[in-house]
Amino acid sequence: MSRRDGALDLLKWLALLSMVFDHLRYVGFSVDWLYVPGRLAFPWFCLAMAANLARSGASAAPWRYLGWLLLFSAVSEIPYRLFIPDPSTLNVMPTLVLGLLVARCWQTPTLEARCLAVAALLLAALFSSKLMFGFFGVLLPLAMLLVFRRPLYMALLPGLVCVAANQWRVLYGAAWLGDGVAFWGLVACLIAPWLGLMLLRHASRFHPPAMRRWAYGLYPAHFLILLAVRQIAA
Repeated sequence: MSRRDGALDLLKWLALLSMVFDHLRYVGFSVDWLYVPGRLAFPWFCLAMAANLARSGASAAPWRYLGWLLLFSAVSEIPYRLFIPDPSTLNVMPTLVLGLLVARCWQTPTLEARCLAVAALLLAALFSSKLMFGFFGVLLPLAMLLVFRRPLYMALLPGLVCVAANQWRVLYGAAWLGDGVAFWGLVACLIAPWLGLMLLRHASRFHPPAMRRWAYGLYPAHFLILLAVRQIAA
């Protein structure tokens, strides 16, 4: 258990790259097609969270993880609002905070944990419009955890949750009218958990640089870097 999981680090790096691709759409280039690979970022971050929960079990590690997420939720909000024009939601970190609470408390069969999970779900339901990926985004880490050691076809469950988290009505309507980006975006949402699980199970021979606590800073930093690129390109 002390050995570094190279496949998990690879998943995190690919999720980060996918997120950067997605946000390049806001730099000013005509790259709307990057929306499709961008749909992989959030489910892969949720899968990485589920992998850490499955590995750590009942240890205190997930609570330290929660503390770092809370810290960078606050740190990231200003860079996020500087870069994203007129954002309608908070940055993605609060969604991950609530998702971690729900998934972690599901692992702990105590009354206190169940009450905390219900409180997190209630917050997600009440403030769904302010959370990036909404209520279903909060459910996605738990959905990933439930199928983590299951047969690969079970990845359809978190795939459907991922579709629901990505404004599926808008995507479905646009896809029905023949919008290729919307269609492939829906496909990416649906298969992202399956692709991620395949990578975790079959890419252990890869050993990219380890993503440790410093990696939390990459989230607010990438907003500032892309903001500088937009200013230069303007």
